[in-house]
Amino acid sequence: MRATKAYINLDNLRENIACVKSFIKEDVKMCIAVKADGYGHGAARTAIAAIQAGASVLAVASVQEGIELREAGIVAPILTLSLPLKEEIPSIIVHSITPLVFDEEFIEQVNEVAESMHRRVPVYLKIDTGMGRVGCRPEKAGELAEKISTSNGLYLEGCITHFAVSDSVAPENMEYTAFQVANFNKAIAQIKEKGIDPGICSASSSGGIFLHPEAHFDMVRPGIVVYGYYPDPALKEVLALKRGESVVLKPVMEVVTHVVAIKHFYKGESISYGRTWVAEEDCDVAVLPIGYADGLVRKLSPGLTVTIDGKQYPVVGRICMDQCMVCLGSKHNVKRWDKVTVFGYEEGCKTADDLAAAAGTISYEILCGINKRVPRVFIDNEKNY
Repeated sequence: MRATKAYINLDNLRENIACVKSFIKEDVKMCIAVKADGYGHGAARTAIAAIQAGASVLAVASVQEGIELREAGIVAPILTLSLPLKEEIPSIIVHSITPLVFDEEFIEQVNEVAESMHRRVPVYLKIDTGMGRVGCRPEKAGELAEKISTSNGLYLEGCITHFAVSDSVAPENMEYTAFQVANFNKAIAQIKEKGIDPGICSASSSGGIFLHPEAHFDMVRPGIVVYGYYPDPALKEVLALKRGESVVLKPVMEVVTHVVAIKHFYKGESISYGRTWVAEEDCDVAVLPIGYADGLVRKLSPGLTVTIDGKQYPVVGRICMDQCMVCLGSKHNVKRWDKVTVFGYEEGCKTADDLAAAAGTISYEILCGINKRVPRVFIDNEKNY
């Protein structure tokens, strides 16, 4: 086991899902996003914990991610949110992964393969209500739903859209989300007018769950909130005002490492590539075995502080591929092999939001960026699988 590792607290994950459930009606399903290896937390184990906590469906980004869940023994419905290659369609069918469709060509391709395999495949119709990526225009929804329902190899499992700014309370963004909701409702109405059951209707991811209850429909798709973070950190205060109490999310990942060496530096000596840091006084510097190849982005030097024995110490010099350095100052109690928390859930430690702010990015990127060479250690007090 490496000195650098990521602890994954599945008990916290379950509590976050319980928090999401408190915002939705009892009959609304949950599709938990476990794409990108469970946002870096380990897809199979997070998927199992999510199912235990009440998830009905799991969402992945690629066919391979879905296959990995099936190979891990997971039998729950799996929805792939990104478009596959034509060559991947047989694998989708063999592994019972539900694809999105949104144009005639792809509908015909999936149907052709399904018919050749003597299968009838569930699909979701993706409707672009204003995100602008993939999806049919709302006015085409009825026509495409009819094409699906008259295909021998397909049936319409549901209809889905995605919001662009549902995590924002800015008036113009609230208005834009309302516009998208209206577009989705029009598309669903078109489908129903043709006498077709639209199936499970789904629109809201994390932001929409909290701010747009009118858009919960039949199924919500929480992502980042399951892993303990708001899609926008400003939402925490907004929800506290709306509810009259704090809505507590618990970070699920904690990245730790250890001090492997302590070196003394004299005033004027420099460290790391580019000599970007020069000691302003005599001091000690700790060497940590974690670098940008582990997901500790180079942009965090300078700007990042880490926690050792409850105190914050700044990273100095450029973060290297496999190592970084921390200034301990001239007076400290840090010893070789001491535990170092880079970010996590312990009180007084930095969070992924803190690192994201320092790097000019979002918590999603920090979490997903923790490389697979960092071992995951799962904390799970239920262990009932």
